Amino acid sequence: MLSIFAQPAMRPPQLHNTILCGVVLLLGGDSREGRMTMESKVTERFLRYVRFDTQSSYDSKTYPSTPKQLDFAKTLRSECEFIGMECVRQDANGYVTAKLPASAGCEGLPAIGFFAHMDTSPDSPGGGVNPRIVEAYPGGEIKLGGSVSISPEDFPHLNNYVGQDLVVSDGTTLLGADDKAGVAEIITAMEFLIENPKIEHGEIMVAFTPDEEIGKGVDRFDIAAFGADYAYTVDGDEIGVLESETFNAARAVFEIKGKSVHPGYAYKTMINAGLIASELIQAFPKCEAPSKTKDREGFYHLTSFSGETGAAHVVYLLRDFDDEGIERRKRFAQDAAALLNNKYGAGAVTVSIKDEYGNMRALLAKQPEIIERARNAMLKAGVAPVDKPIRGGTDGARLTFMGLPCPNIFAGGHNFHGPYEYIPVPSMEAAVRVIVNICEAV
Repeated sequence: MLSIFAQPAMRPPQLHNTILCGVVLLLGGDSREGRMTMESKVTERFLRYVRFDTQSSYDSKTYPSTPKQLDFAKTLRSECEFIGMECVRQDANGYVTAKLPASAGCEGLPAIGFFAHMDTSPDSPGGGVNPRIVEAYPGGEIKLGGSVSISPEDFPHLNNYVGQDLVVSDGTTLLGADDKAGVAEIITAMEFLIENPKIEHGEIMVAFTPDEEIGKGVDRFDIAAFGADYAYTVDGDEIGVLESETFNAARAVFEIKGKSVHPGYAYKTMINAGLIASELIQAFPKCEAPSKTKDREGFYHLTSFSGETGAAHVVYLLRDFDDEGIERRKRFAQDAAALLNNKYGAGAVTVSIKDEYGNMRALLAKQPEIIERARNAMLKAGVAPVDKPIRGGTDGARLTFMGLPCPNIFAGGHNFHGPYEYIPVPSMEAAVRVIVNICEAV
């Protein structure tokens, strides 16, 4: 078996030069030529992909939620065909799937899948993304555009990447590394395997999904037709992240009915739905907001608030790592509505709660070899694994509960869902190496 991706373990600040040496082993030639070749494979793809506007929408009733995701899906389908993958398909739901047949003699190995999502978050502007590369980041503040900048004062992890090329936005939109970095890394890894047939592997499947950011990414995904025995989402953040645990997640939607009358004659008659909504929001504990919680702490997150005198609409995300904790948060939402109904009359506030995904920890613990394969692949690529719970959603959590075990590995970005997002180029290159190592027959 080839071991061309083997490197000594390292921390992020040491990664840049080591990866350049690794690329020489991969591609031959001098270090500059090898480095440019690697960047042309993953960075060029990433820079091209982020220019597609693929934001999903919570309010849409279609699947996928926005038709513009289908335009990106067509490009990915064509690219999978171009690099030589087989059974390439884009279905009516927007899913793009493809297969890499097993090497001769490896047909009996487990079939491994890789997932990344095509959509970007609705939480920040996502159209007209204008990426640029900060070459050999010297440290300190990076001015993105206008008055927007990122600096180690606000984001200390920037200090880990001094000397590395970073991709940033122009400060008016998100960047889209979540998860177009994962898409670019998977396709680049598949192309590398196709171009290096001496690397033996079992059957490999890939899938690119819509609507992950709104919790619907695998609503219509056909696991049986996909054919993988287990899979990995390439949707984590910083280099080395290996995640086998995520939140239990639910969404609470409050509809508030008021009574709108002329304000000059409103005495003891008007019921202002906007004020009731404000009262509802004030009832949620401030110490359990996302900005006040970390590690394994859950939260209540206000994502939407709109209203006027006659009606108002409030949406909260409920998150907790423990089953008992998520049930407690659901009860809190229900109790808050009940208290307001007691005060303003029955039916003033209605709440509907929908489960979005569950903590995959217990299920993945039954197959520890899947996690170990990813951990060993990182070590072989010279990346130190960072085991931590996911403080966010992933298609992998839902796929795991649907019967396809699916932990999450890093894509390499930081500060997702906003204009401060960035991704180090060496982290993307390392992700490609890890994916190839996962595939390699051992």
